[in-house]
Amino acid sequence: MRVLGINAIFHDPAAALVVDGRVVAAAEEERFSRRKHGKRPLPFSAWELPERSARWCLAYGGLHASELDAVAYSFDPALCRPADELGLSDPWDWLRQEYAVRAPYFLADVLDGLDPDKVVFVPHHVAHAASAALAAPTSYGQGDCAVLVLDGRGERASHLAGRYRDGLLEPLATQDLPHSLGLLYEDLTVHLGFLRSSDEYKVMALASYGTPKHLDLLRELVTVTPSGGFHVGGIDFAALAPPRREHDEMTEAHANLASSVQARLEEVILDLAGWLYEAAGGPYALAMAGGVALNCVANARLSAQGPYRRLWVQPAAGDAGTALGAALHVARTGGEAVAPMPGADLGRGYSDAELEAELNRARLSYTRPASIAEYAADVLARDGIVAWFQGRAEYGPRALGHRSLLAHPGNEANTERLNDVKGREQFRPVAPMVLDSRAAEVFEGELPSPYMLFVHRVREEWRKRIPAVVHVDGTARVQTVDPAVDPLTAAMLSAFDRRTGLPVVVNTSLNTAGRPMVDTPREAMELFGSAPVDLLALGPFAVTRSGAFDGLG
Repeated sequence: MRVLGINAIFHDPAAALVVDGRVVAAAEEERFSRRKHGKRPLPFSAWELPERSARWCLAYGGLHASELDAVAYSFDPALCRPADELGLSDPWDWLRQEYAVRAPYFLADVLDGLDPDKVVFVPHHVAHAASAALAAPTSYGQGDCAVLVLDGRGERASHLAGRYRDGLLEPLATQDLPHSLGLLYEDLTVHLGFLRSSDEYKVMALASYGTPKHLDLLRELVTVTPSGGFHVGGIDFAALAPPRREHDEMTEAHANLASSVQARLEEVILDLAGWLYEAAGGPYALAMAGGVALNCVANARLSAQGPYRRLWVQPAAGDAGTALGAALHVARTGGEAVAPMPGADLGRGYSDAELEAELNRARLSYTRPASIAEYAADVLARDGIVAWFQGRAEYGPRALGHRSLLAHPGNEANTERLNDVKGREQFRPVAPMVLDSRAAEVFEGELPSPYMLFVHRVREEWRKRIPAVVHVDGTARVQTVDPAVDPLTAAMLSAFDRRTGLPVVVNTSLNTAGRPMVDTPREAMELFGSAPVDLLALGPFAVTRSGAFDGLG
């Protein structure tokens, strides 16, 4: 089967292509439109489709829309109920539902030759579940594992717990709206002066600076039910910390509130996983998806204290990943065996010839060193900042060595330096990228961790050696690099290790605040030209700040 998956209904629109049960391509619309998260999560934007990413997926797969066997749309309007019946204050939700009903015709309009009858509605949380369980590596029980989905909302629920056997889902529990852990965290995000469905990770980072002073109250208001669900009572955030506007001072009260909600979220997730372990009849591995599964602090606690020995989180666990999950679900229920996703590098990539043509078009001076890995390692060892643009772009919110900003972890000032380069808040941490074979020397916890979706405690003896990547609570959001999977980035890390004795490099996303990650060579050059970056490693080519513009005139 040739199945195109589409996510469009709430936020992070994306497309994914699955052919004969194998993931061929997946990309988020924001990388094409250059609008962060693709669009805002409003009913009025539900008609907007990931048309550019969908066209690219088809082109990459060498397909025309008329050749598709199905288009899997990750929302089923037949499951919806009026917002007031769900206890939601969303008077325009009917419009979102109406757009979903008409999605087959909108898709046929933007994908020339598509038969609208080939569009299949996949329930939102089923798409999330498939994006985790069916895409998981075989070592994590791909197609034969427990699955836990937690997000803001789907059609009428905010949670699904179940198990997969032979690639088919058996739901065991759901939680009806308005009770939602994802919406709770979104509401807190807004209360703290950040952007809903965008900045929740900032709240997670802020929580590390506070203490959970309000945890007892939250235990009374956010409770777990015997049936594997939960209830979220009305929480008066303003009584616990004053509402904050975007540029207001961040206070201890704000940090304590963030810490309290984060702590209760972790406890509830542990309880839900414990219920699922018993209900699913374990011992299964657990696969997770949904926006809440991007909370790497909660994931780490579940991994350390939960009942499952193996925990896998899909790298595009938010709504973007439902495009992939919907496509995998339709392929599997259509009778095909499906393969695990091959990695997160499923987006656009460029040949060396294409990269060189772009450099020449921009009239930038560049060189082609014998080894870009060695060259970049040398710049990093001298405390330079490197823009690392290699291979196909990542699917999901994490920079994983394809569109990354890199720096020396031994200089504590590099945390503030990179936050200045990116124009973002100084409480935001940066992450360590580490060689797979050396990770256990430096970090505690379950390893490997290739998708930067867990935090790990930094071993005491290493904290002063790599201070730039150590968060205020002594942890770090680790990405391990396997030479068999990403030989070039591994070679750069090995070269840096030889020069410094450190198998770790600072890694953060190649973008500036409020903008999507760089996706094309032109965007990489624009960032290089506007930010104090010392080296642009564009494929095998090196562009240095000192020599970048020598060719102008």
